[in-house]
Amino acid sequence: MNFHQLHIFFTVAERGSFSAAAQALHMSQPAVTMQVQALEEHYGTKLLIRSTKRMELSEAGKTLLPYARRSLELSQETDAAMASFSRNLLGRLQLGASLTIGEYVLPRLLGPFGREYPDISIMLKVMNTTQILEEIANHQMNFGLIEAPVEHPDMVLNAVMEDELKLIVPIGHPLAAREGAVYLEDMLKYPFVLREKGSGTRKVMEDVLLERGYDPETIQTVMELGSTGAVKSAVEEGLGITMLSTSTVKHEIALGLVKMIDIADASFKRNYYSIQLRSSLLPMAAMKFLDYLKEHSR
Repeated sequence: MNFHQLHIFFTVAERGSFSAAAQALHMSQPAVTMQVQALEEHYGTKLLIRSTKRMELSEAGKTLLPYARRSLELSQETDAAMASFSRNLLGRLQLGASLTIGEYVLPRLLGPFGREYPDISIMLKVMNTTQILEEIANHQMNFGLIEAPVEHPDMVLNAVMEDELKLIVPIGHPLAAREGAVYLEDMLKYPFVLREKGSGTRKVMEDVLLERGYDPETIQTVMELGSTGAVKSAVEEGLGITMLSTSTVKHEIALGLVKMIDIADASFKRNYYSIQLRSSLLPMAAMKFLDYLKEHSR
C-alpha cells in the first residue's frame, strides 16, 4: 500500500467511477483499476462493489475513505509547510482569477514573484467564477483565485488574501468635503453606481448592509455596470457614489480623481480565496505562489 494508491482510491470514490477518476488523474482506466485492485489485495478485502449500472463502496471501502481523505489533506499540508524552504522551483502554473483579483491585485505581485522565482512561468486567465470552476473541473488550470466563497462538492477553498471595500465619491461630492468617516445613514441618502448583481464586490456590500439592518433594495441605484473600470469612470463623472476594493482605486486617488472615505459604523472586509479540486495535489510551485500571496498581499 502506498499514498498513490490511496489517492487513486479516494478519487474513484469521489468521482463515482473508474473512467471519471482516470480522466481526473490523467491516467488510463486500466491503470486506475490495477492500483485499486492492488490496494484491495493489500487489505485482503473488496473496497468497491462493481455492477453494470453503478459502483458502490463496500463496508471496508466506507471505513477506508475518511483515512484516504486525511492522507490527501496531510500531503497537501506537508507541501504547504515545506514550500517555504524551496528556492529553486521549476514549473508552469495555470490559474484563473476573477476580475478584481486578476486586474488589480495580482499585477503588482506577479513581477516581484517572477524576479524571486524566475523559473516558474505563470499563465493567468481573468474570468468569472463560474468559468474558473469549469476549467478547474476540466483540468485546464491548477487552481483559481475568487472573490467570494462558493460551495462545490469536488473542490476545496482556502482564504489567501484580505480585502476591504471603502466608499468612493467624486471630488466635488458633498461627502468629499466631510472631515473623517461618514455613517451608513448619511451614505445611503445619495445615488449609487454599482457593479452588476451577482458580482463579488456587490455581494459583500449587500451582506454588510443586511447585517446592519438596511435593505439593499432601497439603495438609490442609478446605474449597474459590468466592470470595475466602468464604475470608476461613472463616479469620476459625478453620476453617483460607490463601494469598491481599496486595491482598485489607488491610481485614481493618486491623481485626485476620486476620494476614498471610511465608514464609521460598518466594516466591509472580505477574503479572497484559492479554489482547487479536492482530489488533486497542487505542484510545489503552486504552493509557493499561494504562500507568497499570503505573505505579500497584506
